[in-house]
Amino acid sequence: MSADGQIMDLSSRTLEKLENENNKNGTVKQVLLDGCVPFSHQVAGHKCGINNTGVLQHPDGTILKQLQAPPRGPREMNFYTQVFAKDCTDKRLLDLKQHLPKFYGTWMPRESPHELYLKLEDVTRRFLWPCIMDVKIGRRSYDPFASKEKREEQISKYPLMEEIGFLLLGMRVYQIDSDSYITHDQFYGRSLGKDTLKNGLSRFFHNGQELRRHAVSLIISKIRSILRWFENQTQLHFYASSLLLVYEGSPRTINKSKHKPADPGTEHQQGEPQSKALSFHSSLTHSHPYCHGVQHKRTPMEYMEEVEKRKMRKS
Repeated sequence: MSADGQIMDLSSRTLEKLENENNKNGTVKQVLLDGCVPFSHQVAGHKCGINNTGVLQHPDGTILKQLQAPPRGPREMNFYTQVFAKDCTDKRLLDLKQHLPKFYGTWMPRESPHELYLKLEDVTRRFLWPCIMDVKIGRRSYDPFASKEKREEQISKYPLMEEIGFLLLGMRVYQIDSDSYITHDQFYGRSLGKDTLKNGLSRFFHNGQELRRHAVSLIISKIRSILRWFENQTQLHFYASSLLLVYEGSPRTINKSKHKPADPGTEHQQGEPQSKALSFHSSLTHSHPYCHGVQHKRTPMEYMEEVEKRKMRKS
């Protein structure tokens, strides 16, 4: 299931832009084991793996996420293995599969064979200037087996999450006027209160000149399809899971590919906004599957719609 040896096909123009971006940020991409580099579009998550860099990008264009310590890491790997098994016939898992990044098995660097990584699709790869937001969903940011201390620690980080059902973990938004990105981390997300949430979320859809209303509409549609999956099943219960939202940042480049997709059979159009539940464990995008009933959770987009409806009723 590995695609080692396949070299990522980047246009010279894209390489030049990436180089310029690194120069603006005062950074130089470090080539790590087996030609891997730090994933430039990581907006949230723990810094772990090779040299504590976080998620890595393989030369073939896939991303590598180091397996966490038990029980979380093995649970995550087992879940991906079940969903993407060729003989999987569970309709609920097959329906969920369309909302996940493709899973290409595991990968180990030749220099460090004791380290195990999940090999996943890079869902940002079909975009020229991907705008990315990672949002933790649900009212709990801990699993059912967490200690009292762990629960209290997680709740204290963002008490409002228990009420509104989500937390902005990070975002990276392309700005047309400056031809650069603005970024916000989890501390920005935790600083948002009830009165600032709407404006905080809307920053993800503003390119420095206008609000990308079309992207808002399309992403809401995709989130609703994920919500329908949750509402129609009770087999799995996801704790501390998150969605990765991506859309093309430059309206002039929609439907133009940044480079070739990692999987030629991908169902998404080039530059089409999408929402994905990216992985199953930690802050980057994590979900813990358990066999419990699933309660309805409001998504950030639903929250924004609700705020607008309230304003209209008041007026």
